[in-house]
Amino acid sequence: MDYDCATMKAPLDYRKPGGRTIDVALVRRKATGPNARRIGSLVLNFGGPGVSGVSGLPERLDQYEPLLDRYDLVSFDPRGVGATIPVRCGKTANDTGYNGAEACAKYSGTLLPYIGTSHTARDLDLMRYLLGDERLHYFGVSYGTKLGAVYAHLYPSHVGRLVLEAPIDPAENLNEKKISQVKAIQAAFNRFAVHCAAHIRPCPTGNGPQEATRRMTRLADRLEKKPAPAGGGRTFDADDLAYAVNDHLSLGTDGWQPLARALTLLIDHNDGGSLSKGADGTGSADRAATPHDNNRAARTAINCADSSLRPDDERLDRDEARIKAASPVFGATWSTGVYLCYDWPFDGERTTPQVNADGAAPILVVGGTGDPTTPYAGARHMARALGDSVGILLTAEEEGHGTYPQNRCVTEAVNTYLRTGRTPAGGTVCQGDMS
Repeated sequence: MDYDCATMKAPLDYRKPGGRTIDVALVRRKATGPNARRIGSLVLNFGGPGVSGVSGLPERLDQYEPLLDRYDLVSFDPRGVGATIPVRCGKTANDTGYNGAEACAKYSGTLLPYIGTSHTARDLDLMRYLLGDERLHYFGVSYGTKLGAVYAHLYPSHVGRLVLEAPIDPAENLNEKKISQVKAIQAAFNRFAVHCAAHIRPCPTGNGPQEATRRMTRLADRLEKKPAPAGGGRTFDADDLAYAVNDHLSLGTDGWQPLARALTLLIDHNDGGSLSKGADGTGSADRAATPHDNNRAARTAINCADSSLRPDDERLDRDEARIKAASPVFGATWSTGVYLCYDWPFDGERTTPQVNADGAAPILVVGGTGDPTTPYAGARHMARALGDSVGILLTAEEEGHGTYPQNRCVTEAVNTYLRTGRTPAGGTVCQGDMS
């Protein structure tokens, strides 16, 4: 299948349009339908932050291929990611920046002030213009909803048909998001434990959520003292356990049976390979990096460029304790994230993003009630924050992070909106599998 690849020249600093430029990497799959029916380009962002759209579009094309009859599908590497002024926090691409910001400043210091979401949103508008579209048609997932909403705030009159699926919560700061997320992950794990006890044999988590929590806590303690082998010379520790279980939960009910099998192997045979491999490329983008993939460093840098949260030691201790208390299974692992931007060498832009888009065309916001990564409350808050008659909320009663194209009702509503501009009635609920 043929793709067009290109680079777009953009100002490093839009306040100095005549200054240094950067190359933004793009990829396109042209529409297959007749030109008379072509609507324009549909720009896709798959989340993260830190996920490459240039590699992501071919990998995910089957999810969006039904839209090729009306749209050219376009994606790109956002600033700091992949081939677009990639952030480096060490000698290799996958050095993360998690262990202190000095290395990020050393290897990428001149770029770090210019890779935040508002800068990438301005790149989106330049992209729209160069693609020949009067308005931007856009599909953003997870972090991609933040990018799309910030774009709508900056350019409300340029908003075409925007889909924001599995939205981030624009009302929460970086650490509040961690607390909400870890609560949602724990709730999703509890629902898995109920299902496991009733329907899966053998069930590695026992007879329900309380027993599941006790078993997982013991398992994490065991792995903390002595990580399990995971094949290929790799080991599997307590943090790996938390992230891998979350990645399976992000797949929705499709991930439950594989999760039960993998946990059984780990608990009974000390084999971490199945649980680790079963999560590759799913859920947490920052856990799936390869030696040539800088998404972990980019994720750190973009989050810290966006967030002005720089808490003092007392606030850090308090937030860390709150996250640990929010989930006995996942809290300890997630709590270390409070230090992400502690000593970042540049100020962040805002505590929370500006997303009000009064005057924009209707924007479709899609949230799943069982989402463990971007909790459903964020979808309600996003629709409200975009503005009256702008944010149109579509709810899916589904497990997992994202519901398109898995849920037929959501898929039909989204595709109808993208093809015709007609949104579902506000408050529409799509049924799903919450078993």
